[in-house]
Amino acid sequence: MLVSAIALAATAGAAYAVKSVFFRSSGSFSAPASAPLAPAAPPNATSPVSAGQSLIDSALSTVQAATHPLTTISPRSNGLQPQALTDEAVAQVTPKLGQAEARLLSIYRLISQGQHREALGKADELVRDYPNFHLAHLVHGDLLSLQVRPVRQLGDVPDTKATAAAQQLAILREESRRRMLALTERPPEGAVPSQFIALASQSRHAIAVDASKSRLYLFENQTPAASGSRLAPAPKLKLLGDFYISVGLLGIEKAAEGDKRTPLGVYYITSNLNPSTLPDLYGVGALPISYPNPLDIQRGKTGGGIWLHGTPKEQFVRAPQASDGCVVLSNPDLEKLLATVQIRTTPVVIAPELQWVQPDALDEDRRSFEASLEAWRKAKSDGQIDRLKDFYAVRSDNGKDAGQAWSRVETEMRSQHTPKDLSIKDVSMLRWKDSQDTMVVTFGELAQNQARGVTRRQYWARDRDQWKIFFEGTP
Repeated sequence: MLVSAIALAATAGAAYAVKSVFFRSSGSFSAPASAPLAPAAPPNATSPVSAGQSLIDSALSTVQAATHPLTTISPRSNGLQPQALTDEAVAQVTPKLGQAEARLLSIYRLISQGQHREALGKADELVRDYPNFHLAHLVHGDLLSLQVRPVRQLGDVPDTKATAAAQQLAILREESRRRMLALTERPPEGAVPSQFIALASQSRHAIAVDASKSRLYLFENQTPAASGSRLAPAPKLKLLGDFYISVGLLGIEKAAEGDKRTPLGVYYITSNLNPSTLPDLYGVGALPISYPNPLDIQRGKTGGGIWLHGTPKEQFVRAPQASDGCVVLSNPDLEKLLATVQIRTTPVVIAPELQWVQPDALDEDRRSFEASLEAWRKAKSDGQIDRLKDFYAVRSDNGKDAGQAWSRVETEMRSQHTPKDLSIKDVSMLRWKDSQDTMVVTFGELAQNQARGVTRRQYWARDRDQWKIFFEGTP
Protein backbone atom coordinates (compact mmCIF):
# COMPACT_ATOMS: atom_id res chain seq x y z
CA MET A 1 0.00 0.00 0.00
CA LEU A 2 1.26 3.47 -0.77
CA VAL A 3 0.89 4.45 2.88
CA SER A 4 3.40 1.80 3.89
CA ALA A 5 5.76 2.57 1.04
CA ILE A 6 5.82 6.29 1.70
CA ALA A 7 6.42 5.73 5.39
CA LEU A 8 9.59 3.94 4.30
CA ALA A 9 10.52 6.02 1.27
CA ALA A 10 9.99 9.44 2.84
CA THR A 11 12.33 8.87 5.78
CA ALA A 12 15.24 10.10 7.80
CA GLY A 13 14.68 13.80 7.76
CA ALA A 14 12.88 16.13 10.09
CA ALA A 15 15.59 18.46 8.86
CA TYR A 16 13.27 21.41 9.27
CA ALA A 17 10.30 20.28 11.35
CA VAL A 18 12.61 19.58 14.27
CA LYS A 19 15.74 21.27 12.97
CA SER A 20 16.31 23.26 16.13
CA VAL A 21 16.94 19.98 17.88
CA PHE A 22 18.97 17.91 15.45
CA PHE A 23 19.68 19.63 12.14
CA ARG A 24 22.97 18.70 10.54
CA SER A 25 24.32 20.01 7.25
CA SER A 26 24.44 16.52 5.80
CA GLY A 27 20.72 16.09 6.42
CA SER A 28 21.51 12.70 7.97
CA PHE A 29 19.23 11.55 10.79
CA SER A 30 17.81 8.37 12.33
CA ALA A 31 14.55 7.60 14.14
CA PRO A 32 13.63 5.80 17.34
CA ALA A 33 13.35 2.10 16.65
CA SER A 34 10.00 1.97 18.44
CA ALA A 35 8.35 4.60 16.24
CA PRO A 36 4.96 3.54 14.83
CA LEU A 37 4.82 2.64 11.19
CA ALA A 38 2.02 3.00 8.70
CA PRO A 39 -0.25 -0.04 8.09
CA ALA A 40 1.16 -3.02 6.30
CA ALA A 41 0.95 -3.29 2.53
CA PRO A 42 -2.08 -5.07 1.06
CA PRO A 43 -1.92 -8.77 0.18
CA ASN A 44 -1.07 -8.08 -3.47
CA ALA A 45 1.84 -5.76 -2.65
CA THR A 46 5.34 -6.85 -3.52
CA SER A 47 7.24 -8.35 -0.57
CA PRO A 48 10.56 -6.86 0.61
CA VAL A 49 13.46 -8.01 -1.49
CA SER A 50 16.80 -9.47 -0.50
CA ALA A 51 18.71 -8.25 2.52
CA GLY A 52 21.45 -7.00 0.24
CA GLN A 53 19.12 -4.44 -1.28
CA SER A 54 18.67 -1.10 0.48
CA LEU A 55 15.46 -0.53 2.38
CA ILE A 56 14.63 2.33 0.04
CA ASP A 57 14.87 0.00 -2.94
CA SER A 58 12.68 -2.47 -1.05
CA ALA A 59 10.16 0.27 -0.28
CA LEU A 60 10.06 1.39 -3.89
CA SER A 61 9.55 -2.23 -4.94
CA THR A 62 6.62 -2.42 -2.51
CA VAL A 63 5.03 0.77 -3.73
CA GLN A 64 4.80 -0.35 -7.31
CA ALA A 65 1.90 -2.61 -6.32
CA ALA A 66 0.00 0.44 -5.09
CA THR A 67 -0.09 1.84 -8.62
CA HIS A 68 -2.29 -1.03 -9.83
CA PRO A 69 -6.02 -1.57 -9.19
CA LEU A 70 -6.76 -3.31 -5.88
CA THR A 71 -9.13 -5.81 -7.43
CA THR A 72 -8.88 -8.41 -4.66
CA ILE A 73 -9.67 -6.17 -1.70
CA SER A 74 -13.27 -5.74 -0.57
CA PRO A 75 -14.74 -2.54 0.88
CA ARG A 76 -13.97 -1.78 4.52
CA SER A 77 -16.60 -2.33 7.20
CA ASN A 78 -17.13 1.45 7.27
CA GLY A 79 -18.08 1.42 3.58
CA LEU A 80 -14.86 3.01 2.32
CA GLN A 81 -13.32 1.54 -0.80
CA PRO A 82 -9.58 0.75 -0.92
CA GLN A 83 -8.15 2.69 -3.84
CA ALA A 84 -4.80 2.40 -5.57
CA LEU A 85 -3.32 5.77 -6.40
CA THR A 86 -3.28 5.31 -10.13
CA ASP A 87 -2.99 8.38 -12.36
CA GLU A 88 -6.76 8.34 -12.88
CA ALA A 89 -7.50 8.02 -9.16
CA VAL A 90 -5.10 10.81 -8.27
CA ALA A 91 -6.70 13.08 -10.88
CA GLN A 92 -10.11 12.45 -9.30
CA VAL A 93 -9.12 13.01 -5.68
CA THR A 94 -6.70 15.93 -6.05
CA PRO A 95 -9.34 18.67 -6.67
CA LYS A 96 -11.07 17.72 -3.41
CA LEU A 97 -7.97 18.10 -1.25
CA GLY A 98 -6.45 21.19 0.25
CA GLN A 99 -3.84 22.66 -2.09
CA ALA A 100 -0.88 21.87 0.18
CA GLU A 101 -2.02 18.28 0.73
CA ALA A 102 -2.51 17.78 -3.01
CA ARG A 103 1.05 18.97 -3.60
CA LEU A 104 2.33 16.63 -0.89
CA LEU A 105 0.53 13.79 -2.63
CA SER A 106 2.30 14.62 -5.89
CA ILE A 107 5.64 14.42 -4.05
CA TYR A 108 4.70 11.01 -2.65
CA ARG A 109 3.85 9.89 -6.16
CA LEU A 110 7.23 10.98 -7.48
CA ILE A 111 8.95 9.12 -4.65
CA SER A 112 6.95 6.00 -5.46
CA GLN A 113 8.17 6.26 -9.05
CA GLY A 114 11.79 6.60 -7.96
CA GLN A 115 12.01 10.22 -9.15
CA HIS A 116 13.74 11.51 -6.04
CA ARG A 117 15.33 14.62 -7.52
CA GLU A 118 12.04 15.71 -9.04
CA ALA A 119 10.36 15.04 -5.70
CA LEU A 120 13.01 17.12 -3.94
CA GLY A 121 12.38 20.01 -6.30
CA LYS A 122 8.64 19.86 -5.57
CA ALA A 123 9.35 19.62 -1.85
CA ASP A 124 11.62 22.71 -2.06
CA GLU A 125 8.70 24.64 -3.53
CA LEU A 126 6.18 23.27 -1.00
CA VAL A 127 8.16 24.23 2.11
CA ARG A 128 8.92 27.62 0.58
CA ASP A 129 5.22 28.30 0.00
CA TYR A 130 4.10 26.76 3.32
CA PRO A 131 7.01 27.35 5.73
CA ASN A 132 4.97 26.14 8.73
CA PHE A 133 3.85 22.83 7.20
CA HIS A 134 5.92 20.55 9.44
CA LEU A 135 5.08 17.29 7.70
CA ALA A 136 6.22 18.77 4.39
CA HIS A 137 9.50 19.75 6.06
CA LEU A 138 9.90 16.22 7.35
CA VAL A 139 9.50 14.78 3.86
CA HIS A 140 11.78 17.49 2.46
CA GLY A 141 14.48 16.60 4.98
CA ASP A 142 14.06 12.92 4.13
CA LEU A 143 14.61 13.65 0.46
CA LEU A 144 17.77 15.60 1.28
CA SER A 145 19.04 12.64 3.30
CA LEU A 146 18.15 10.31 0.48
CA GLN A 147 20.82 12.01 -1.62
CA VAL A 148 23.58 10.74 0.67
CA ARG A 149 22.49 7.46 2.26
CA PRO A 150 19.70 4.84 2.49
CA VAL A 151 17.15 5.31 5.26
CA ARG A 152 15.04 3.15 7.52
CA GLN A 153 11.72 4.79 8.34
CA LEU A 154 9.86 8.08 8.57
CA GLY A 155 11.88 10.28 10.90
CA ASP A 156 15.08 8.23 10.67
CA VAL A 157 17.18 10.56 12.83
CA PRO A 158 20.22 9.49 14.89
CA ASP A 159 19.22 7.79 18.14
CA THR A 160 21.33 10.23 20.12
CA LYS A 161 19.41 13.16 18.62
CA ALA A 162 15.91 11.73 18.41
CA THR A 163 15.04 11.58 22.11
CA ALA A 164 14.35 15.29 22.48
CA ALA A 165 12.02 15.26 19.50
CA ALA A 166 10.55 11.75 19.84
CA GLN A 167 7.06 13.00 20.63
CA GLN A 168 7.02 15.45 17.73
CA LEU A 169 8.27 12.79 15.33
CA ALA A 170 5.59 10.37 16.51
CA ILE A 171 2.92 13.04 15.98
CA LEU A 172 4.17 13.76 12.46
CA ARG A 173 4.21 10.06 11.62
CA GLU A 174 0.63 9.74 12.84
CA GLU A 175 -0.42 12.78 10.81
CA SER A 176 1.22 11.24 7.74
CA ARG A 177 -0.47 7.89 8.37
CA ARG A 178 -3.91 9.46 8.66
CA ARG A 179 -3.46 11.61 5.59
CA MET A 180 -2.40 8.67 3.47
CA LEU A 181 -5.17 6.40 4.75
CA ALA A 182 -7.66 9.06 3.73
CA LEU A 183 -6.20 9.04 0.23
CA THR A 184 -6.14 5.27 -0.21
CA GLU A 185 -9.51 4.49 1.43
CA ARG A 186 -12.12 6.58 -0.37
CA PRO A 187 -15.90 7.03 -0.22
CA PRO A 188 -17.46 5.15 -3.16
CA GLU A 189 -19.05 7.28 -5.85
CA GLY A 190 -22.46 8.51 -4.70
CA ALA A 191 -22.09 7.21 -1.13
CA VAL A 192 -23.22 9.34 1.82
CA PRO A 193 -22.60 9.17 5.57
CA SER A 194 -25.36 7.06 7.13
CA GLN A 195 -26.59 9.96 9.30
CA PHE A 196 -27.99 11.76 6.25
CA ILE A 197 -31.39 10.08 5.95
CA ALA A 198 -32.79 13.08 4.06
CA LEU A 199 -31.58 16.63 3.36
CA ALA A 200 -33.86 19.38 2.06
CA SER A 201 -32.65 21.82 -0.57
CA GLN A 202 -32.63 24.62 2.04
CA SER A 203 -29.39 23.03 3.25
CA ARG A 204 -27.23 23.88 0.25
CA HIS A 205 -24.18 22.24 1.83
CA ALA A 206 -23.37 19.75 4.55
CA ILE A 207 -20.32 18.79 6.60
CA ALA A 208 -19.32 15.44 8.10
CA VAL A 209 -16.30 14.89 10.36
CA ASP A 210 -14.63 11.49 10.84
CA ALA A 211 -12.56 11.83 14.02
CA SER A 212 -10.83 8.45 13.55
CA LYS A 213 -9.36 9.62 10.24
CA SER A 214 -8.86 13.30 11.08
CA ARG A 215 -10.97 14.25 8.07
CA LEU A 216 -13.69 16.77 7.32
CA TYR A 217 -15.87 16.17 4.27
CA LEU A 218 -17.68 19.07 2.60
CA PHE A 219 -20.71 18.26 0.43
CA GLU A 220 -22.92 20.12 -2.00
CA ASN A 221 -26.54 19.09 -1.57
CA GLN A 222 -27.98 18.09 -4.94
CA THR A 223 -31.08 16.34 -3.59
CA PRO A 224 -34.11 16.95 -5.85
CA ALA A 225 -37.33 18.38 -4.48
CA ALA A 226 -39.86 15.98 -2.97
CA SER A 227 -42.67 14.84 -5.23
CA GLY A 228 -45.85 12.85 -4.89
CA SER A 229 -46.73 11.53 -1.45
CA ARG A 230 -43.15 11.34 -0.27
CA LEU A 231 -42.06 13.89 2.33
CA ALA A 232 -38.37 13.55 1.47
CA PRO A 233 -36.41 11.93 -1.37
CA ALA A 234 -33.15 10.05 -1.00
CA PRO A 235 -30.17 12.32 -0.35
CA LYS A 236 -27.83 13.16 -3.20
CA LEU A 237 -24.60 14.69 -1.95
CA LYS A 238 -21.63 15.69 -4.09
CA LEU A 239 -18.26 15.59 -2.33
CA LEU A 240 -16.62 19.00 -2.81
CA GLY A 241 -13.81 18.92 -0.28
CA ASP A 242 -11.88 16.48 1.86
CA PHE A 243 -9.64 18.12 4.47
CA TYR A 244 -7.28 17.09 7.27
CA ILE A 245 -8.47 18.30 10.69
CA SER A 246 -7.47 18.20 14.35
CA VAL A 247 -9.83 17.40 17.24
CA GLY A 248 -9.58 17.68 21.02
CA LEU A 249 -6.34 17.06 22.87
CA LEU A 250 -8.03 14.33 24.92
CA GLY A 251 -10.07 13.00 22.02
CA ILE A 252 -13.82 12.98 21.44
CA GLU A 253 -17.12 12.55 23.34
CA LYS A 254 -17.18 15.93 25.04
CA ALA A 255 -19.17 15.89 28.28
CA ALA A 256 -18.07 18.85 30.37
CA GLU A 257 -16.71 22.38 30.18
CA GLY A 258 -12.93 22.39 29.75
CA ASP A 259 -12.52 18.63 29.18
CA LYS A 260 -10.53 19.24 25.96
CA ARG A 261 -12.72 16.86 24.00
CA THR A 262 -14.64 17.33 20.76
CA PRO A 263 -18.39 16.65 20.92
CA LEU A 264 -20.10 13.94 18.90
CA GLY A 265 -23.49 14.41 17.33
CA VAL A 266 -25.58 16.40 14.86
CA TYR A 267 -25.05 20.15 14.93
CA TYR A 268 -25.59 23.22 12.77
CA ILE A 269 -23.35 26.17 11.99
CA THR A 270 -24.76 29.08 13.99
CA SER A 271 -22.65 32.06 12.88
CA ASN A 272 -19.58 33.22 10.96
CA LEU A 273 -17.24 35.22 13.18
CA ASN A 274 -15.31 38.17 11.82
CA PRO A 275 -11.60 37.24 11.96
CA SER A 276 -10.64 40.83 12.77
CA THR A 277 -12.34 40.39 16.14
CA LEU A 278 -10.60 37.10 16.97
CA PRO A 279 -7.19 36.33 18.50
CA ASP A 280 -4.54 34.91 16.17
CA LEU A 281 -5.18 31.47 17.69
CA TYR A 282 -8.23 31.06 15.43
CA GLY A 283 -6.52 31.93 12.17
CA VAL A 284 -8.58 33.32 9.30
CA GLY A 285 -11.96 32.84 10.94
CA ALA A 286 -14.34 30.65 12.91
CA LEU A 287 -17.69 28.93 12.42
CA PRO A 288 -19.39 28.21 15.77
CA ILE A 289 -21.66 25.14 15.91
CA SER A 290 -24.73 24.42 18.03
CA TYR A 291 -23.10 22.49 20.87
CA PRO A 292 -24.68 21.67 23.25
CA ASN A 293 -27.71 20.57 21.25
CA PRO A 294 -30.98 19.47 22.92
CA LEU A 295 -29.76 15.85 23.16
CA ASP A 296 -26.54 16.99 24.83
CA ILE A 297 -28.51 19.14 27.28
CA GLN A 298 -30.85 16.25 28.07
CA ARG A 299 -27.80 14.17 28.92
CA GLY A 300 -26.40 16.83 31.23
CA LYS A 301 -23.46 17.82 29.05
CA THR A 302 -21.93 21.23 29.66
CA GLY A 303 -19.57 23.64 27.97
CA GLY A 304 -19.79 25.58 24.74
CA GLY A 305 -17.72 27.58 22.31
CA ILE A 306 -17.12 24.67 19.92
CA TRP A 307 -16.03 26.09 16.58
CA LEU A 308 -14.61 25.08 13.24
CA HIS A 309 -11.61 27.39 13.00
CA GLY A 310 -8.15 27.94 11.52
CA THR A 311 -4.63 28.03 12.94
CA PRO A 312 -2.33 30.80 14.17
CA LYS A 313 0.27 32.27 11.85
CA GLU A 314 3.13 30.14 13.16
CA GLN A 315 1.24 26.89 12.48
CA PHE A 316 0.02 25.32 9.26
CA VAL A 317 -1.94 22.49 10.89
CA ARG A 318 -2.15 20.93 14.32
CA ALA A 319 -1.53 17.36 15.44
CA PRO A 320 -4.49 14.96 15.02
CA GLN A 321 -5.47 15.60 18.65
CA ALA A 322 -4.42 19.08 19.77
CA SER A 323 -7.36 21.46 20.22
CA ASP A 324 -9.36 22.47 23.29
CA GLY A 325 -12.35 20.69 21.72
CA CYS A 326 -12.84 22.56 18.46
CA VAL A 327 -12.38 21.14 14.97
CA VAL A 328 -9.28 22.84 13.53
CA LEU A 329 -8.36 23.11 9.83
CA SER A 330 -5.49 24.76 8.03
CA ASN A 331 -6.26 28.35 7.13
CA PRO A 332 -6.44 27.70 3.35
CA ASP A 333 -8.91 24.84 3.94
CA LEU A 334 -11.02 26.90 6.33
CA GLU A 335 -11.19 29.69 3.76
CA LYS A 336 -12.90 27.24 1.42
CA LEU A 337 -15.50 26.49 4.09
CA LEU A 338 -16.02 30.17 4.85
CA ALA A 339 -16.68 30.86 1.18
CA THR A 340 -19.09 27.94 0.83
CA VAL A 341 -21.30 27.17 3.82
CA GLN A 342 -24.33 29.01 5.17
CA ILE A 343 -25.21 29.71 8.78
CA ARG A 344 -28.23 28.03 10.42
CA THR A 345 -28.86 25.67 7.49
CA THR A 346 -25.53 23.80 7.19
CA PRO A 347 -25.52 20.61 9.27
CA VAL A 348 -22.29 19.40 10.84
CA VAL A 349 -22.15 15.70 11.77
CA ILE A 350 -19.20 14.77 14.01
CA ALA A 351 -18.75 11.01 14.36
CA PRO A 352 -16.10 8.76 15.88
CA GLU A 353 -16.10 6.97 12.51
CA LEU A 354 -18.38 7.65 9.56
CA GLN A 355 -20.26 4.79 7.95
CA TRP A 356 -20.67 5.27 4.20
CA VAL A 357 -23.70 3.85 2.38
CA GLN A 358 -25.47 4.25 -0.92
CA PRO A 359 -28.58 6.48 -0.57
CA ASP A 360 -31.02 3.68 -1.42
CA ALA A 361 -29.75 1.75 1.62
CA LEU A 362 -31.50 4.42 3.73
CA ASP A 363 -34.89 4.08 2.00
CA GLU A 364 -36.45 1.78 4.59
CA ASP A 365 -35.36 3.98 7.53
CA ARG A 366 -36.65 7.08 5.72
CA ARG A 367 -40.03 5.54 4.90
CA SER A 368 -40.44 4.23 8.44
CA PHE A 369 -39.80 7.63 10.00
CA GLU A 370 -41.90 9.42 7.38
CA ALA A 371 -44.87 7.36 8.59
CA SER A 372 -44.36 8.63 12.15
CA LEU A 373 -43.97 12.23 11.02
CA GLU A 374 -47.08 12.02 8.83
CA ALA A 375 -49.09 10.54 11.71
CA TRP A 376 -47.93 13.42 13.93
CA ARG A 377 -48.97 15.93 11.25
CA LYS A 378 -52.42 14.38 10.91
CA ALA A 379 -53.03 14.33 14.68
CA LYS A 380 -52.07 17.99 14.92
CA SER A 381 -54.11 18.95 11.86
CA ASP A 382 -57.19 17.23 13.32
CA GLY A 383 -56.75 18.96 16.65
CA GLN A 384 -56.80 15.62 18.49
CA ILE A 385 -54.85 16.59 21.60
CA ASP A 386 -54.96 13.21 23.33
CA ARG A 387 -53.68 11.42 20.22
CA LEU A 388 -51.06 14.09 19.61
CA LYS A 389 -49.77 13.73 23.17
CA ASP A 390 -48.76 10.15 22.41
CA PHE A 391 -46.04 11.49 20.10
CA TYR A 392 -44.26 13.37 22.89
CA ALA A 393 -41.88 11.87 25.45
CA VAL A 394 -42.64 12.30 29.14
CA ARG A 395 -39.28 11.20 30.50
CA SER A 396 -35.89 10.76 28.82
CA ASP A 397 -33.74 7.64 28.95
CA ASN A 398 -31.80 9.00 31.93
CA GLY A 399 -35.02 9.58 33.87
CA LYS A 400 -35.14 13.37 33.47
CA ASP A 401 -38.37 15.21 32.78
CA ALA A 402 -38.86 15.58 29.02
CA GLY A 403 -42.37 16.95 29.12
CA GLN A 404 -41.57 20.57 28.33
CA ALA A 405 -41.95 20.04 24.59
CA TRP A 406 -45.48 18.73 25.05
CA SER A 407 -46.44 21.47 27.51
CA ARG A 408 -45.74 24.17 24.94
CA VAL A 409 -47.56 22.30 22.17
CA GLU A 410 -50.57 21.66 24.41
CA THR A 411 -50.82 25.35 25.27
CA GLU A 412 -50.66 26.23 21.57
CA MET A 413 -53.31 23.67 20.62
CA ARG A 414 -55.77 24.70 23.33
CA SER A 415 -55.49 28.34 22.28
CA GLN A 416 -56.75 27.49 18.79
CA HIS A 417 -60.49 27.86 18.21
CA THR A 418 -60.58 25.46 15.29
CA PRO A 419 -58.16 22.82 13.97
CA LYS A 420 -55.79 23.88 11.20
CA ASP A 421 -55.01 21.61 8.29
CA LEU A 422 -51.22 21.53 8.14
CA SER A 423 -48.83 20.67 5.34
CA ILE A 424 -45.18 19.73 5.77
CA LYS A 425 -42.45 20.45 3.27
CA ASP A 426 -38.65 20.73 2.94
CA VAL A 427 -37.94 17.88 5.35
CA SER A 428 -34.44 17.06 6.57
CA MET A 429 -33.77 13.97 8.69
CA LEU A 430 -30.41 13.46 10.37
CA ARG A 431 -30.06 10.31 12.44
CA TRP A 432 -27.73 9.87 15.40
CA LYS A 433 -27.26 6.41 16.90
CA ASP A 434 -25.21 5.68 20.02
CA SER A 435 -26.77 4.34 23.21
CA GLN A 436 -29.95 6.00 21.96
CA ASP A 437 -31.53 6.21 18.51
CA THR A 438 -32.29 9.88 17.72
CA MET A 439 -33.61 11.76 14.68
CA VAL A 440 -33.04 15.48 14.19
CA VAL A 441 -35.85 16.68 11.94
CA THR A 442 -36.20 20.11 10.33
CA PHE A 443 -39.19 21.05 8.17
CA GLY A 444 -41.49 23.83 7.05
CA GLU A 445 -45.00 23.78 8.54
CA LEU A 446 -47.75 25.68 6.76
CA ALA A 447 -51.37 25.99 7.86
CA GLN A 448 -54.08 26.01 5.20
CA ASN A 449 -55.00 29.46 3.85
CA GLN A 450 -51.93 31.07 5.41
CA ALA A 451 -49.28 32.75 3.28
CA ARG A 452 -46.41 32.17 5.67
CA GLY A 453 -45.43 29.18 7.72
CA VAL A 454 -42.88 28.34 10.38
CA THR A 455 -39.69 26.29 10.29
CA ARG A 456 -39.56 23.69 13.05
CA ARG A 457 -36.75 21.56 14.39
CA GLN A 458 -37.68 18.50 16.40
CA TYR A 459 -35.59 15.92 18.22
CA TRP A 460 -37.19 12.48 18.21
CA ALA A 461 -35.94 9.44 20.13
CA ARG A 462 -36.96 5.85 19.56
CA ASP A 463 -38.82 4.48 22.58
CA ARG A 464 -39.08 0.74 21.99
CA ASP A 465 -40.85 0.62 18.61
CA GLN A 466 -42.21 4.17 18.63
CA TRP A 467 -40.56 7.48 17.80
CA LYS A 468 -41.29 10.22 20.35
CA ILE A 469 -40.45 13.94 20.45
CA PHE A 470 -38.40 15.22 23.38
CA PHE A 471 -37.60 18.70 21.98
CA GLU A 472 -39.37 21.04 19.61
CA GLY A 473 -38.27 24.52 18.60
CA THR A 474 -37.09 26.64 15.68
CA PRO A 475 -33.61 26.72 14.10
